[in-house]
Amino acid sequence: MTGLLISLIPALLWGTLPLVSTKVGGTPHHQVFGMTIGALFFSIALFFFIPPELNATVITVSFISGLCWAVGQFHQFAAMKILGVSKTMPLSTGMQLSGAALCGILIFHEWDTAFRMALGLSALVLIVLGVLLTSREKYSTENQANKMLKGIFLLIVSTLGYISYLVILRSFDIDGWSAIFPQSIGMIIGAIVLSGKQVKSLYNRHTAFNIISGFMWAGGNLSLLIATKLEGVAISFSMSQIGTVLSTLGGIFILGEKKSKHQMVLLLIGCALIIVGGVLLGMTKR
Repeated sequence: MTGLLISLIPALLWGTLPLVSTKVGGTPHHQVFGMTIGALFFSIALFFFIPPELNATVITVSFISGLCWAVGQFHQFAAMKILGVSKTMPLSTGMQLSGAALCGILIFHEWDTAFRMALGLSALVLIVLGVLLTSREKYSTENQANKMLKGIFLLIVSTLGYISYLVILRSFDIDGWSAIFPQSIGMIIGAIVLSGKQVKSLYNRHTAFNIISGFMWAGGNLSLLIATKLEGVAISFSMSQIGTVLSTLGGIFILGEKKSKHQMVLLLIGCALIIVGGVLLGMTKR
């Protein structure tokens, strides 16, 4: 029960994070770089309060995990610029839920009975249906269809990065307290590498304000890593993604992203199916 409650902390923080970052503004480079600075500050503060147990394996694996996260976060922000928050987040969440659940099955063997397997697969079907509904849209021009395809490609890359950042830590059984500091180093290095020549233009107010979203992400990340140790990848990651409803509705009602009545109905049904699928995944707990 404790692990499930901890899994909801990322749902709250990460569900509102896209709204904060979008309001602050800037390019995906500004957003990721600012976030990594905030995450680094958070990890340094934590380092002094709760000194982690570090060794060569923890440092190396956590650093690589941070690099993977930078790839995931950058491409998610890039997709938001093209598709908007209200469309990007349900799609991203559905892809991540499916990927994390499959890793839980194939790599960590977390669904070890026929009942759990049936329940989990039913949840994945609901999630996929939800993703299809949230992405369903009539495109009046070829340009709109191309934008959607580009957004989906960016989210596929983003999902691979996100899943890798979590699974690699789980594979080496590294706890969140030990991982968070070297992981944040990997994140900021990854952000710099992805920015390339643009890194010189990142020192402005957009980057500075995105440090706030970095604190939000770091708090959710630590909670997720703790919950993963308690509940496993499929359950903890699934529960943490329920916050997609916050970002989706926030994109419409706070950021003012326009939707037709038909699109709104499909979007809400799709979000509901994704959330129900996430809850069913949580019920596969051993």
